[in-house]
Amino acid sequence: MTTSTQPTSLDRRTVLKSSAATAGAATLVAGSGRATASRGPFRHGVASGDPLPHAVVLWTRVTPTDAATPGSGVGPRTSVTWQVATDRAFRNVVRSGRAATGPARDHTVKIDATGLRPARWYYFRFRHRGQSSPVGRTRTAPARDADVANLRLGVVSCANLQAGWFSAYRHLADRDDLHAVLHLGDYLYEYAPGEYGYGRENADIRPHRPAREMVSLADYRQRHGQYKRDPDLQRLHAAYPFIVTWDDHEVTNDQWRDGAENHQADEGGYRVRRARAHRAYDEWMPVRMNGTADLRDGTRLFRRLSFGTLAELSMLDLRTHRDQQVASSVPESPVGPYADPELSDPDRTITGRRQMDWLKDSLARDRAQWKLVGNPVMIAPVTFGSVPRDLIGPVNDVTGLLPDDGLAYNADQWDGYTDDRREVFAHIRDRGVTDTVFLTGDIHSGWACDLPYDVGAYPAARESAGVEFVCTSVTSNNLKDITGTPPGTSSRAVETAIMAGNRHVRYLDFDNHGYSVLDITPARVQMDWYVIGDRADRRAGVRWSASYACDSGTQRVRPVGGPVTGPVEVPAREGGA
Repeated sequence: MTTSTQPTSLDRRTVLKSSAATAGAATLVAGSGRATASRGPFRHGVASGDPLPHAVVLWTRVTPTDAATPGSGVGPRTSVTWQVATDRAFRNVVRSGRAATGPARDHTVKIDATGLRPARWYYFRFRHRGQSSPVGRTRTAPARDADVANLRLGVVSCANLQAGWFSAYRHLADRDDLHAVLHLGDYLYEYAPGEYGYGRENADIRPHRPAREMVSLADYRQRHGQYKRDPDLQRLHAAYPFIVTWDDHEVTNDQWRDGAENHQADEGGYRVRRARAHRAYDEWMPVRMNGTADLRDGTRLFRRLSFGTLAELSMLDLRTHRDQQVASSVPESPVGPYADPELSDPDRTITGRRQMDWLKDSLARDRAQWKLVGNPVMIAPVTFGSVPRDLIGPVNDVTGLLPDDGLAYNADQWDGYTDDRREVFAHIRDRGVTDTVFLTGDIHSGWACDLPYDVGAYPAARESAGVEFVCTSVTSNNLKDITGTPPGTSSRAVETAIMAGNRHVRYLDFDNHGYSVLDITPARVQMDWYVIGDRADRRAGVRWSASYACDSGTQRVRPVGGPVTGPVEVPAREGGA
């Protein structure tokens, strides 16, 4: 996601587009402006991810000595034992083992726990020298041929620690009705203290560590370690398996295949920097990269996860393989502004050829009814021609690249790579694909959109390739924050203008932060948006804001009068094994 570190100036950091635990477990406490944990060996909690019918990735980090902090490169090689059980008391342990770790992998531990039963809740923990980690809870996916009545996911994106407390994570962890959490990118941010924080002043609610922009491998490791010390994030990781992808800030702002906006020559080679970031991500996240939980130098993150015959989720990587974004300014012709022809150049790509062919295969597969796509940047076409001129700059800071005349496009998302979008949409139409839902983060705002084949003819021509639901940010600044205006003032003007010029955009919220819940049944997919109070208030509450759904076979969104309620189709905390 594009961010602005100083909305009123154009310096080098201004962006191009404007569980409870068992006895002996870590006890989480609140410090002055930061979250810390006890001095035990499992200071960074536990996590799980990428659930398959018979396996799930388990993660922790062990701190064998006080000096063996993240990124330090010091500390002895050591080992931990791990257990998976059907009950929280671990009376019925079904899988166990030992894993070695050390400074070469920053003392992280990542296990692919196999031999599990489909669609079951399990509990897991690690032990080191007689001390136990917090207990985590995870869930396997249903069998590939299982008839599944319900799938419910928490959906989050864009969590900047400097910009506020992670109340959205806390409230998601308090829920007892999810199967997994989908994180769509910007899990952490690269900036130094004072560069990108809370509101117009970029105040640091919790300053980043190290106190510089992360560039080295040690920097990335230390920053991951800081985020994993947050108690709300630890609780959420311990409660549900995560399914993740990255956007740009896991490396640096507006990255593309061979560079990034926020990378300069004095920071060394970009490919070297990216390799460091990817290595740290592989070490610190409960994810299978290159199809395995083993640490590797590969960068393949796009992958599929299935949930019986109900849904298949294709997670995209839209940073590693893309061409460079087009320039932020657009020249004018004698008759007015026009779009840069590079936007539709068929030789430019956001996915890369290999990932594009893989995505098309995913969409055409008949193994599951709903084709879900974890999409780091927005695919719906959006025009901004009628946005008030004095709000173009603030809109840039949140959503993307707009020329000063307000001509419509965001060159950092699919709007900047329109031939790739055309190819995806044409494939959906030509293969008769139905029930396609893109799930997106990145732009610090909530959206519900149809995906028309012909945006200029919409809504008269109602044919649509699918729908897109976009979640708000957890903490990262939105339009209200950047303009410093009360909710519903400048944001309302922009929302009205965008929706008037983009009839396929059915819902838009530039004012709020929080999380979403995606509920999937054979009849429909529904997205509920929940919003929190002030990000600077660690005790911020939460409320439901809006709900939109897509009925099976319609390829269009419709408003819903309230959120999904009640338990999912399987027991939550204690049952299921």
